[in-house]
Amino acid sequence: YWMLSVFFLAWPVSHPSHPFHTGGRRSDWVRNWTLWKYFRDYFPIKLVKTCELSPSHNYIIGSHPHGIFSQGAFCNFATEATGVAQIFPGIVPSLITLERFFLFPIVREFLMAKGICPASPSAMKHLLTERGSGNAVILMVGGAAEALLAQPGKATLFLKNRKGFVRLALKTGAYLVPSYSFGENETFNQKFFPDGSWLSFIQRKIKATLGITICVFYGQGFTRHSWGFLPLRQPITTVVGEPLPIPNVEEPCQEMVDRYHALYLKALRELFDEHKAKYGISETQELVFS
Repeated sequence: YWMLSVFFLAWPVSHPSHPFHTGGRRSDWVRNWTLWKYFRDYFPIKLVKTCELSPSHNYIIGSHPHGIFSQGAFCNFATEATGVAQIFPGIVPSLITLERFFLFPIVREFLMAKGICPASPSAMKHLLTERGSGNAVILMVGGAAEALLAQPGKATLFLKNRKGFVRLALKTGAYLVPSYSFGENETFNQKFFPDGSWLSFIQRKIKATLGITICVFYGQGFTRHSWGFLPLRQPITTVVGEPLPIPNVEEPCQEMVDRYHALYLKALRELFDEHKAKYGISETQELVFS
């Protein structure tokens, strides 16, 4: 039986046509589980539209900030708890996560049922070029590195030199859409270690080697004012901004990538500044690009 087990594990990894590479096996039933509504109401979580997304285009929605667990992006785009299908009719959202999560059979089936896809260039390109229009890839651009920056009262994004998503948009003609989850960083406290300390070194070494972040964080216990590892009950509001039209360029030059990256950062900053006061962020708080 061990050979069968090895085959079961290895087959999806070695076959790019497997559904997890192509966004298949999405289940509306799983996405509509009542469990997700309880998850939504715990914080609560809300999805806000500022502009229509036409089903005649494809989109890369940048999701910021990553936070510790990206709860806003998960609830809004990997479930129907906040009504993404009604808010953006004709748009099929695909949340992107680490490819290594798909190596585990049961986890893999669960992720596929929720419309979650691996963070590989081939998988994202397939979603944006081989499935017609009306597709939206939701990408936590800051990734694991940004999780190490998450703390209440701060809005620091690991984005200054993250340009691969812009290059992908240019190669596929997908419009870029900024989004910001106000309150995401407020759901956990995190212990930070000084640069140069051995604990900081271990964190960054694990991130560089495995692509995952080991954060030392805490929230609340089963009662609101107790200590534990449940997230703090802070409202999370994900505001989706206006799409930035992107030309389809087979081999974009670095100058073009830099130009559209700068336009995206500008649009994201404007979105943050316009909505921060409405969703519990201080008027004086600045969005910082690291």
